[in-house]
Amino acid sequence: MVRLFNRDYTRKELQSLAGSTAQLGGIRPVELSAGRERGVRGFEVATGSGFEFTVLADRALDVTRASFRGRSLSYLSPAGQAHPAYFEPRGLGWLRTFPGGLLATCGLAYMGAPCVDEGEELGLHGRVGALPAEELGHWSEWDGDELWMHIQGTLTEGVIFGNPLRLTRHVSAKLGGNSIHIEDTVENLGGQPTPHMMLYHFNLGFPLLSPASKLISNTLEIKPRDAEAAKGLAQNAEFQPPTPGYAEQVFYHEMATDNDGDTRVALVNPELDGGLGVFLRYHKKTLPRFIQWKMMGYGSYVLGLEPANAYVAGRAAERAQGTLPILQPGETRAYKLEIGVLDGVEEIEAFERAVKLGGAP
Repeated sequence: MVRLFNRDYTRKELQSLAGSTAQLGGIRPVELSAGRERGVRGFEVATGSGFEFTVLADRALDVTRASFRGRSLSYLSPAGQAHPAYFEPRGLGWLRTFPGGLLATCGLAYMGAPCVDEGEELGLHGRVGALPAEELGHWSEWDGDELWMHIQGTLTEGVIFGNPLRLTRHVSAKLGGNSIHIEDTVENLGGQPTPHMMLYHFNLGFPLLSPASKLISNTLEIKPRDAEAAKGLAQNAEFQPPTPGYAEQVFYHEMATDNDGDTRVALVNPELDGGLGVFLRYHKKTLPRFIQWKMMGYGSYVLGLEPANAYVAGRAAERAQGTLPILQPGETRAYKLEIGVLDGVEEIEAFERAVKLGGAP
């Protein structure tokens, strides 16, 4: 059944009421045209519940803008949704085209801090986020009385004399639903073992993020990345007003799982529209690390929730510790995540109870 306008509808009922499902929600291909965004292809998706988001085909099928009933959920940086032609791979140049957005993917061969690994100079967070999708498609289809919307494409990170990695990404959402499902498969197309680092950089901002907000997680242990983070360790789940000169704080969480091996975390604001939150669900076995990025700066007011297969000290550090993920020739790695809305105090409280009990809301 499709849940719309506070009641359930069958496929037959909706087809009798609407001339096209576009009347209720759907996928609309777009192309941006202003400034550095010019030429960027994307898809605007509306689920009909008030949940809307933008997927950029030319930026790794990442999710940038996202809102619920007109309330922005994601942080958007001053860099905008820049065309990948402006990407700067060296040092911290990644930040010059970092759009923020609900999801910015980092990887595939490396992510984390800039470093030199076995003589190769690596910049911040990798190249995948600046790759346009190929074999691109979008469609909607009925599954019984549920209408699903799909976007899919492939991205290849490779260079001659190197070991290419290919990402196949499938983004889906349900008509009447409040969440996005992301299914990724990464394959080593080369003939040699190759490093594979993956981080999902979810970025939440105002008005969801405010001093009234709180972080809900079933954290078993938390460690500060550095001395700056150690100063704010006791307040990691609390949020200050925007502060000029604020230095970012990064925390490493060891997360619990439910009986299915899933981890759940959410940012909630009980004071916004009677209670509004964004939850994240992912499988810990494939993404064993969780990084919290807390940035309470003036104009840089953002919380990053970041499941990953490695920490963010850089590829050289992971190699030195013997924890660098490696893909063998022909090997694949699959990732599944869901990010969505908690609408109202009841949903927030149910989510919090379930997280504390190790179950599913």
